[in-house]
Amino acid sequence: MPKSKRNTKVALTKVTKDTKGRKLKLYDSIRQAVEQYDNIFVWEERNMRNNTMKELKTRQWSHSKFFYGKVKVMAVALGKTKALELEPNLHKLVKHLSGHVGLLFTNKDKQEVKDFFKDFSAFHYATTGDTALETVVLEAGPLDQFPHSIEPHLRELGMPSKLNKGTVELTNRYTVCTEGETLQSNQCRILKLLGIQMSKFTIDIKCCWSKDGSFEVVK
Repeated sequence: MPKSKRNTKVALTKVTKDTKGRKLKLYDSIRQAVEQYDNIFVWEERNMRNNTMKELKTRQWSHSKFFYGKVKVMAVALGKTKALELEPNLHKLVKHLSGHVGLLFTNKDKQEVKDFFKDFSAFHYATTGDTALETVVLEAGPLDQFPHSIEPHLRELGMPSKLNKGTVELTNRYTVCTEGETLQSNQCRILKLLGIQMSKFTIDIKCCWSKDGSFEVVK
C-alpha cells in the first residue's frame, strides 16, 4: 500500500531561519487546509496594512483561511514537485510562490473570489518608501486647518510657513509631493497632517487550483 504524501517528513531547517516550532505549525496548518478547502489561490499584496488584512480575515473572509509570508515553508507544505504534491497538479501552484505573496484557502466559487479582489482596495496614510499616487500642491496663504501651535513643526518638516497674527500661513507655493515619486518621511508626515491617504492596499490573484486538479493562471 503506497505511503500517504500527507505523512511525508520534510526537513524544514533548509527553508527558513524561524524557530522549528513555528515552521512546523505553519507546515501542518497548510496541509490540513488542503484537505478542508476546495480551492487554493496564490495572491500578491501591494502596500498591505495589518489592520485591514485582519479585518479581511476575521470579517469578510472568516469562512476561509489566509496564509502570508514564509514562502519556502508554504511551498514545501504543498509539495514542490509532482512526486511530493499533496494533490494532483498542486506543484503548479508552488511555481507562483515568489515575492510578496500568500495563500487563500476557500470553498467560495472561483469567480466570486476573483471578482471580489478585482474590486478590492483600501487607502491608508503613506509610509516612507511608498509611491505618491497624485501631486499635492499647497498655495501660498493661510492654512486655516492648522492651530498656531503646530507652525514650528511645519517648518521642521520643510514647509515655508510662518505665523501671521496667530494664523499659520505659507509664504510660498509649496509642492508636498509629485505623482510617481518615492515618498520621504517628512512628506508622509505632512500628508497625514493634511488628512490625505496616499497608500493604496490591493490584493491581486495570481493563480488558483481546485480539488478536481484544475489549475488556472489569472491574468
